[in-house]
Amino acid sequence: MARILRIIGLETIPDIKPGDDIADLIVKSCIQEGVNIDDGDIIVVAQKIVSKAEKRILDINSLKPSDKAVKLSEFTGKDAKFIEAVLMESKEVVKAVPGHLITITRHGITCANAGIDRSNVSGLENIITLLPVDPDASAENIRRGIEKLTGRKVAVVISDTYGRPLRNGQINVAIGLSGINPFKDYRGIRDLTGYTLHVKNIALADEIASAAELVMGQAQEKIPVAIVKGLEVRIENNHTAKELNMDKEKWLFK
Repeated sequence: MARILRIIGLETIPDIKPGDDIADLIVKSCIQEGVNIDDGDIIVVAQKIVSKAEKRILDINSLKPSDKAVKLSEFTGKDAKFIEAVLMESKEVVKAVPGHLITITRHGITCANAGIDRSNVSGLENIITLLPVDPDASAENIRRGIEKLTGRKVAVVISDTYGRPLRNGQINVAIGLSGINPFKDYRGIRDLTGYTLHVKNIALADEIASAAELVMGQAQEKIPVAIVKGLEVRIENNHTAKELNMDKEKWLFK
């Protein structure tokens, strides 16, 4: 039997306002669009709507740049108030060059501008979204809400778009999750030739986020939620997206 994976984008999620119940809106959209939520489904939710619902929106004009922000602004060419917001959300600056500022967020994610974004917010340069305070907790809340409303055992992945070292372009990755192991570990398993695999530990949650992005899009698609069906993963607790963050001691390129 053919292995079929389905990714269904929800097109009736309304514009999110602070305080909105994401789980409730997902279930209502599924009902409206005739999409069943089944046991084992993985619900991929764009970080942007989670940040909006959790009031993680900031007008950078309210900030007074620090001396460090001003110096980084002069060096990178980025707005000093924007950099001040980045510093607020970061625990370390990794790299600063003209046009780029790479930091480690308070969550431990290494990315550009602490994950701060202007796209799909208000269209204004001064209005930005910050990452959720705890993306794993956000995913857990959404998962529990969906299970309460539907009785179905699902997993939730919160996705965001990041670049990758030594690769052009960006992909979606998991910055928060609940109900799923972020890895598919092949280590110790024999391949088709009988060779025992020693390294293969696939970042499953990132692959799910990237696959969902093919449906969700980045611009005018207006599909901030996608449901992945047919992956046949075991719904399990006690995992977080933080497991995907590589310890700095393991970095090969510094």
